[in-house]
Amino acid sequence: MSDTNVDLAGSQQKKKPAININKVDYSDVIDSLGKGIQDFRNDPKYGLAIGGVYAIGGWFLYALLNFFDLPYLFYPLLAGFALVAPFLAAGFYEVSRRRERGEDLGWGDVISAMRLCCGKDLAWMAVVTVFSLIVWVDFAVFIYLMFFGLHAITLPALIEAILTTPAGALFFVIGNFFGALFALTVFSLTVVSFPLLYDRDVDFVTAMITSVKSVVKNPKAMLLWLFIIGMSFVVSFMTLLLGLFFALPILGHATWHLYRKLIPDQ
Repeated sequence: MSDTNVDLAGSQQKKKPAININKVDYSDVIDSLGKGIQDFRNDPKYGLAIGGVYAIGGWFLYALLNFFDLPYLFYPLLAGFALVAPFLAAGFYEVSRRRERGEDLGWGDVISAMRLCCGKDLAWMAVVTVFSLIVWVDFAVFIYLMFFGLHAITLPALIEAILTTPAGALFFVIGNFFGALFALTVFSLTVVSFPLLYDRDVDFVTAMITSVKSVVKNPKAMLLWLFIIGMSFVVSFMTLLLGLFFALPILGHATWHLYRKLIPDQ
């Protein structure tokens, strides 16, 4: 056998199996959400701790922006903050996975799972999401400058302008419309890629392609899931971020279960 044939045979042996994608519907999304709630109820301390980190980070961010007279950036930054949230969701994935297998669970397991992600292609996904956050904030600032110029206004004044002036209302509609389109794009790239990278030995490009294919194959179900995530963020914002203590862990656990429904076992 020639060297060329040996190389071809070796490459075929190393070729990884294709990643199949299942068809899911609304009931699968609701079932995944229910399982996420159950995981959180059974092991709440992990979810409350990680969700608390995000809530405290949001409060610190608001104080920092107030200090630098940039309170109008709080909403887009907090919304963009959700783009990088899946990177730390490995802790939720580990809790749900161990519960599936009936394995013991401790803080060391959760922390190790989050630490190990830094050595996988999940680190590259973190770069992608952070870059997305930067682009989103730059775009949000551009829209703000279009309507309000260089004049910095407080967050309550901005909310009042949105509720009482045509320009403010238009700013709110345009900003949220383009924000929704941007969120849909990032959601399509990441909704499956994060748990897939955590669960299997694949590269981040393959993971993103698989994630987009999952959304394209199941548009209605995935749009429902995006709507649930968006409403959870709105509730968290309206409760002064207290909702993050509960929303983030439930969504993190539910994402794992939805991933399990979308991507069959290898």
